[in-house]
Amino acid sequence: MDYKIKSRIWIESKHGVFLGEGRVNLLKAIAKTGSLSKAASSLDMSYKKAWNLLDSMNKVSEKPLVITATGGRGGGGANITPYGEKVIETFDAINQKCWEFLDHELKQVSL
Repeated sequence: MDYKIKSRIWIESKHGVFLGEGRVNLLKAIAKTGSLSKAASSLDMSYKKAWNLLDSMNKVSEKPLVITATGGRGGGGANITPYGEKVIETFDAINQKCWEFLDHELKQVSL
């Protein structure tokens, strides 16, 4: 039989969760849509929840992950900062290495 280990990782600070799969998915959706509202909608998430997640990430982060502009006549928007892009890439790389490690370890065990 072909087994797989499933795991979820997250990064915490002394102030609580900084990053996890859901938060990274929100950042990716913001990068794709250029809007917190559109990103939240694409993830079937309320705007309030998306805003709270983004606000908590930005508060814990060393640098802003997303810069937002208030809506109005010219429209608002949200843009991932270069630091935010690096955080996404780093989290994805750590996650991938974790899964590869776990798959490798599982192969060492006869089930």
